[in-house]
Amino acid sequence: MSADVLMEIAGVRMDVPSGQPVVVLKEAAGARRLPIWVGTNEATSIVFALQGIRPPRPLTHDLLLSVVGALGRSVTGVVVHTVEDTVFHAAITFDDSTAVDARASDALALAARTGCPVRCATAVLDEAGLVLSADGELREQAGDAPREAEAQVREFRDFLDQVDPEDFQS
Repeated sequence: MSADVLMEIAGVRMDVPSGQPVVVLKEAAGARRLPIWVGTNEATSIVFALQGIRPPRPLTHDLLLSVVGALGRSVTGVVVHTVEDTVFHAAITFDDSTAVDARASDALALAARTGCPVRCATAVLDEAGLVLSADGELREQAGDAPREAEAQVREFRDFLDQVDPEDFQS
């Protein structure tokens, strides 16, 4: 198993070409970013949590945390551990060391609510991460074989420039 890298949820943006939300994780002690495309409901849930917005009725992730708390447990961490065909998989860890597999979007929604650490497997970050240079430009990681990264970086930069968290509010 590869080592894990501490990450932070940098925000949620809208991918302009596809119209799909993207959660951006940033390396806590580095320049890499990890874009994770998510569903609209999960994006809304994450944005609400990051902005401290309390909806009039609890969202699914709020309900899950209520159930976890009612069972006497708490969420202590999230790890994005695998990426397969652009689908990210994560694990949610509880205070008794139990780990449950989850979609990365759901795990990140819980992390945004609890403030627990978010980590990413080095292998995932090496495979799917982008590097933010000193001038703020996204680029391929050093040593990566050329792939569709140039187009992905352009698209990623475009949607980062054009959206605000308010785009996800109801």
